[in-house]
Amino acid sequence: MKWSLYALLLGSFLDLLIGDPHGFPHPVIAIGKLISVLERFFRRLCPKNTRGEILAGGLIWFFTAAISTAVPVLLLFAAQRISVYLRLALESVMCWQILAVKSLRDETMKVYDALESGDLAASRRAVSMIVGRDTDRLDDAAVTRAAVETVAENTSDGVVAPLLFLAIGGAPLGFFYKAVNTMDSMLGYVEPP
Repeated sequence: MKWSLYALLLGSFLDLLIGDPHGFPHPVIAIGKLISVLERFFRRLCPKNTRGEILAGGLIWFFTAAISTAVPVLLLFAAQRISVYLRLALESVMCWQILAVKSLRDETMKVYDALESGDLAASRRAVSMIVGRDTDRLDDAAVTRAAVETVAENTSDGVVAPLLFLAIGGAPLGFFYKAVNTMDSMLGYVEPP
């Protein structure tokens, strides 16, 4: 457990220093692809009724959470068998990829800078990178509200909760949290007719 705490400290430092490098493979993207594959598979497999939808949802949840937790457990176990320092390095990178402090700050500062310069179009573009809504008609106040809401939500989703899960159970529990959080943002939405 002490190695997981050291990894959390090192991973936090990497996140504050580097953030999420663009173009670097990110495990949350892999989790999202896994969810999509499992959703297609279980929707075809399960009956097209309420019970079938509930069953499919439960199976998607179970397999996404299980795979997202098992992969880091197995990788860390294999690394530990080679060297405790290899495990520390690997878990540090995993912790870094779970956290989002610097990226959240960087993206919201783009919104702030655009608002400060009075460039409404630039502030709309900047806020569109961090929210999941149409930003084309937002005024300055609405852009500010959208950014503040996103900072509040993502401070919980990308900083506080991951830190708690990482502190309790290391990278495997951190990835469990990320899997559940990613499912929350991808599943259960009904398209309007």
